[in-house]
Amino acid sequence: QVQLVESGGGLVQAGGSLRLSCTTSGSIFRINVMGWYRQAPGKQRELVASISGGSSTNYADSVKGRFTISRDNDKNTMYLQMNSLKPENTAVYYCNADLKKALQGPSYRYWGQGTQVTVYT
Repeated sequence: QVQLVESGGGLVQAGGSLRLSCTTSGSIFRINVMGWYRQAPGKQRELVASISGGSSTNYADSVKGRFTISRDNDKNTMYLQMNSLKPENTAVYYCNADLKKALQGPSYRYWGQGTQVTVYT
């Protein structure tokens, strides 16, 4: 059983910072791409940032320069440092992992349960 557990969400004033964490546990051989997504009320889920196994990163244009994605492969944990937060960043943030359970097996995608981020003025 594989689980992704997010933490670090909360209520923050505009201009402030939050750091999200996502820890993956269970029967894992290798984690490939990991990513942070978000879904605001009435909107579709969108990619915020992603990071490959080799730590290549990709960001949505709206967060470039303000958010930083990173991962600690030894801890199977991914982070999202969010600075200069804006009210429009308010959403439920989900982590996602593309992983393999065995060398010869297929890849699977798993989602965390989400963590709420609310930015107020």
